[in-house]
Amino acid sequence: MNKREQAILPLLLGQLCLPTMKRQWEEIALEANEKGWSGPRYLATLCEYEVAERDRRRLSKRMSEAKLPKAKGLESYDFSVVKGVTKEQIAGLSSGEVWIKGGVNVLIFGPSGTGKTHLASAIGEKLVENGAKVFFSRTTELVQKLQSAKKSLTLPSALDKLDKYDCLILDDFGYAQKDELETSVLFELICERYERRSMLITCNQPFGDWEHIFVNKQMAVAAIDRLVHNAFILELDAESYRKKQAFERLGGKISEAQKGSGDGSKVYYDRPKLE
Repeated sequence: MNKREQAILPLLLGQLCLPTMKRQWEEIALEANEKGWSGPRYLATLCEYEVAERDRRRLSKRMSEAKLPKAKGLESYDFSVVKGVTKEQIAGLSSGEVWIKGGVNVLIFGPSGTGKTHLASAIGEKLVENGAKVFFSRTTELVQKLQSAKKSLTLPSALDKLDKYDCLILDDFGYAQKDELETSVLFELICERYERRSMLITCNQPFGDWEHIFVNKQMAVAAIDRLVHNAFILELDAESYRKKQAFERLGGKISEAQKGSGDGSKVYYDRPKLE
């Protein structure tokens, strides 16, 4: 390769928006000369580097946009202490193949401290790695943003922005306030995504208590019916991780009553009954 080609090639690669090829063409050219590669093989290798780097940047961007909690991967989830869910089930859901494309929901119920957030985040992380667009939010935080949007008459635009996500993860659904404006925007969000875009919801409140989340029983029943239609429902039953860790930190100095256990007696699937 002459000096002119050496000078012009980086400029051309820059104009074509191929930064990885621009950065690595000389190094790969040396390897190609040493190993006697053909022109097509050299070019194909450069293209492979460019595509791999674009995929890496795309994944990094999607992961950043997802806003998932840190250090909540599937590898660190302890399935041995949780009843009601298996590693194989979560692996299947994490691929997204059986529910994301159909706009199906996943609902994770369980007492406080049983790893619902960890599990939801772990599923979300794997979904992103498999190419899905995911957004994680505390339910109360997202509802407040939608509430502000409704007050400023920009709710349709806000819902459109959320529509780009294949899966919307709403954590701590049971902590939403029973306020007419808040629950109305939450209900609109559920209706907007119904059978089109998936939602993954974690909640420590059984369906029978959802009348405390929504303004009235009719709205609660309507929300539940939309969410559970063809949904995957997981019920976690385990001792609270947080209580267990506190117990271990204190060297067993707190009582068994304080240590507590998961409330496995709750029935999470019963809908509120209309009177």
